[in-house]
Amino acid sequence: MLVAYMDRVNLSVATPVIMDEFNFSKMEIGVLQTCFFIAYTSMQVPGGILSDFFKPRSVVAGAVTWWSAFTVLTAYCTSFNGFAVVRTLFGLGEAPILPALNAFLGRWFPDKEKGLVSAMVLAGGFIGPAIGTGLTVAIMAALGWRHVFIVYGFVGFAFVVAWHLLAKASPQESPFVNQEETAYIEEGRIEEAEKQRKIAPWGNFLKSSQFWAAGIQGCVADYIMYMFLSWLPLYLLEAQHFSLSEMGIAAIFPWLALTCCTLLSGWGGDRLVAAGHSKKVARSYLAAGGFIGCGLLLYLGAMATTPTMNVICLTLSFGFLGLAYAPAWAVGHDIGGKYVGSVVGWINFGGNMGGIFAPVVTAWIVTTFGWQAAIISTAIFAAVGVVSALLVRPDSPIKLQTLNNVTIAK
Repeated sequence: MLVAYMDRVNLSVATPVIMDEFNFSKMEIGVLQTCFFIAYTSMQVPGGILSDFFKPRSVVAGAVTWWSAFTVLTAYCTSFNGFAVVRTLFGLGEAPILPALNAFLGRWFPDKEKGLVSAMVLAGGFIGPAIGTGLTVAIMAALGWRHVFIVYGFVGFAFVVAWHLLAKASPQESPFVNQEETAYIEEGRIEEAEKQRKIAPWGNFLKSSQFWAAGIQGCVADYIMYMFLSWLPLYLLEAQHFSLSEMGIAAIFPWLALTCCTLLSGWGGDRLVAAGHSKKVARSYLAAGGFIGCGLLLYLGAMATTPTMNVICLTLSFGFLGLAYAPAWAVGHDIGGKYVGSVVGWINFGGNMGGIFAPVVTAWIVTTFGWQAAIISTAIFAAVGVVSALLVRPDSPIKLQTLNNVTIAK
């Protein structure tokens, strides 16, 4: 996930230079970002199905190889159409990664650690922009923007080699796991999911209200995150008047806050459940509180009168967003059961519907009304996240009943 998000943020950081070289407008850059998200979103559900049907380990390796190749090819683009095609194919490659990783880690971690491990997967992605922003600025300064994509692409290829050597399909296949740890991981596992390859009953899932609520919750969280993933560097340069080097430092803090608070909420949610609290408290209420804090601080950031206060508010808002993120994705394990790959794929599909609209909607609002309006509208959208989080019932998994050969999802 760290590699994936470094490869996503590099275009955003390089945007000012690319805009100058090719005379691209904000709307054109927004369209390029949306090309990625359209392809990425369209493959979320198929990616989840692949992860349930085939070995998640192989799906991860194939996905990283594919998108790393198109990361390298980005360096050789010379026109808007070239960028659009490459970013679209890049998005197709990244699509299966989150459902595949969740299915893979579902095989490696006991149920009582699912909140923390979901948070660790997400945190890997969020630390990617924190590292990638500064690294991209440094590579651009030393070698130019094209070398950014070449370097990042080969980092992905190196990861695939390490994954092949170190990541095994199950604890029993790993030379690093002893019998005691294997027994700890296997405790309480349902073997049916391992013995049979099944495709999730999508027609019935779509009749479940909390299935839709989980997807909408992911949509709101990702809209906010992807709005800043796409535009934070340019926002700091244009609205807050930072230099390129100052932007490279200031843009790190929100992502660090998002990373730390995502891990905190994942760990804290598991501790709440272990202490006897319901998953409604550990997942739904925690996520709702995170969305409330995020929206309020985004509004304060938009109204801030100094660049320093603006960055502080944005950093704190991302921290609260982190409190919402881990429970928003952990419910995929809670309500999905043996179809966790498909359910997480659905949540990520909803999330990246937000990703499709965030770049172009923000570009239009900024062009028409200015940066302040873009931040305030994003803050208001957080209220939808509060409602959807409260509608999810993580203590009540989606149950499948068969009545007269008709399967119903509840």
